[in-house]
Amino acid sequence: MSRFKKGDKKEMPGITSSSLSDIVFMLLFFFMVTTQMRETENKVKVTTPEASEVVKLERKDLNAYINIGSPTLAYQAQYGTDARIQLNDSFRTTDDIRDFIAAERDARSEADRQLMTVSIRADQDVRMGIVTDVKQELRRCSALKIMYSARKPAK
Repeated sequence: MSRFKKGDKKEMPGITSSSLSDIVFMLLFFFMVTTQMRETENKVKVTTPEASEVVKLERKDLNAYINIGSPTLAYQAQYGTDARIQLNDSFRTTDDIRDFIAAERDARSEADRQLMTVSIRADQDVRMGIVTDVKQELRRCSALKIMYSARKPAK
């Protein structure tokens, strides 16, 4: 009489999937936290001109974007084809830029207000008069750190 049976074949135990749901939820949570969602929808067509000198932004969360261009096809029936200024998700005039900059500054912490940059995305076919009006209004509200968005030159 032996204590161990040699003729018995044992089956492999099944793989447990109890921790699989935990791993999936951890990955889902990770991607939800690290992904940045687009804050505003472009309502104007912007084909930026090529740039001769390109500078990469250090912190994109400190940017306030002003888009200047003709409205997209969905908005041309309502606003026409003339160049418009888009602040956040609405079309505005140069008079509204002061309120826009004040709201953007209030949304930032006290230390980050000095680092805030205004990025102007203007279509290459927009008249310079509109861009100059925007720049003058930005000077009046002391938003002097201005950057122009442009494409890298094709090589």
